Amino acid sequence: MTQARHGLYWFQNLSLLSLDLWKYGMLALSLLLLLVALIILTCQLCKCWALKKSETERQHIKEAQKERRQENGFQGKRLEAPLLGFGQQPYHEVKIKKIQKKLKKLGICLSPSLANSSSSDVGHLASETNVPDRSQGKLRFSLLYNNQHLELLLTVVEALGLPSQECTNAFVQVRVLSWASSPSPNLQRIIHEWQTQVVKNGSSSIFGDQFTCILQETELSKSSIRLEVKHFDRYSRHIPLGEVRVSLNTLSTSESVEFCEELHKVTKDTVGEVLVSLKCLPISQRIEIGLLKVKTALLYNSPDKRIYARIDVFCNLHKQKHQKSKPKTLASVIVFNETFLFHLPEPVVWDCAVLISVYEIEPKGRQLVGQAALGKRGPNDRDDHWDCMMQSLQQPVAKWHPLLI
Repeated sequence: MTQARHGLYWFQNLSLLSLDLWKYGMLALSLLLLLVALIILTCQLCKCWALKKSETERQHIKEAQKERRQENGFQGKRLEAPLLGFGQQPYHEVKIKKIQKKLKKLGICLSPSLANSSSSDVGHLASETNVPDRSQGKLRFSLLYNNQHLELLLTVVEALGLPSQECTNAFVQVRVLSWASSPSPNLQRIIHEWQTQVVKNGSSSIFGDQFTCILQETELSKSSIRLEVKHFDRYSRHIPLGEVRVSLNTLSTSESVEFCEELHKVTKDTVGEVLVSLKCLPISQRIEIGLLKVKTALLYNSPDKRIYARIDVFCNLHKQKHQKSKPKTLASVIVFNETFLFHLPEPVVWDCAVLISVYEIEPKGRQLVGQAALGKRGPNDRDDHWDCMMQSLQQPVAKWHPLLI
C-alpha cells in the first residue's frame, strides 16, 4: 500500500515537471522567434535606407535620359519645321531661334541706354533679335509744367501708324525717371509710373489720357519721361512696339509743348544692381546661384514695402523650375544671402542663361523692379563672370550685375 502511494506521488510530480518544461519551452521559442523577427526588420530597414540614399542619384539619371530622349525626339521631327515657319533650316539654327523666342517672351531685351560697356555681356542677345533701330509708328502727346503749383501734366493723345497685324490692342506705359544722387549716381529711379487705357482693333489708337504729378523745379534738369507703346496680351507678356524719350529740362514754364515723335527701339534703364555668386559643380551636374545683395536707387528705406527675387535657368532649350527668395524689406541695399541649386541635364556649356527678376509685392499682385541676365548664349559670346566660374570649379565667384527695366 505504501509503495502504491509513493508511485502515485512520483507520477504526479513528473506530470507537473513536464507541464512546467512545456511552458518554459514555449516561452523560449517565442523569444527566439521575436529575436529573428527583429533581425529581419533591422535588415529591411538597412536596405530601405540604402535605397533611399541612392534614390536621388537614380532620379537625376532618369531625368537626364528623359530629357535627352525628348531632345532627340525634337530633332527627329525636323521635317515638321515648315509648320513653325523655320523652313528647311538646320537643327542648331532652329534651336537658337527657339531660345531667342523664349527669352524675348520673358522680356529680356537687355540693351540699356547708358551702360553699354558695363552690360556688353547681355547686350548680345538683344542684337540678335532682329529688331530695327526705329520702330513703325508715331506717338502724339503734350507736356505742361506749372511752376506755381510744381505740377507736371502729361496728355497722351494718340498713336499713329502702328503695325496693324500686331497691334490690335495698344496701350502706353509711362515712366518718369530721375538720376539718383550719391552714393549711386549711375542709377535711375522711377518717380512715377502710369498706364493708359487699352484701345482695341486699330493701327491708329486715340487715348486722350491725362496724368499729373508733383515735381520740384530743381528735379527737372535730371529727370526724363519715357513713353512705351505696347500690345496688350491678356494671356501672356505684353509685346513692346516702340518708345519715345523726352528730357524734362527743355520744358518751358507754364507753356504746353506738343510732341509727335517717331517710335524707336525699346531700350532698358539701369535702376539697380544685384550681387550674384556662381559656383559650378561638374560631378553632380549642378550649378549653385547665390543671391547676395540688391542695390536700388531709393532715397530712403520703405519698411512698408517688400520685395523678392525669382531665379530662372535656361540650358539647351530646357527651362528649370524657377525658385524664389524670401521677401525682404525694400531699402537702398537689401541683403539676401540665399543660395539656389539647379540641376543641369548636361555638363555646363555655352548654351546656358540665368535670369534674375526682382519684384515688389503689392496688394493686388506684383510689380517688376528690374531684371538681370547672365550666361553665354553663343560659342563666341563673352561673359567674364561665366568664364571665371568655369575656371574656378567648385569655388563661388561673385560679381555685380545691372538691374534693368
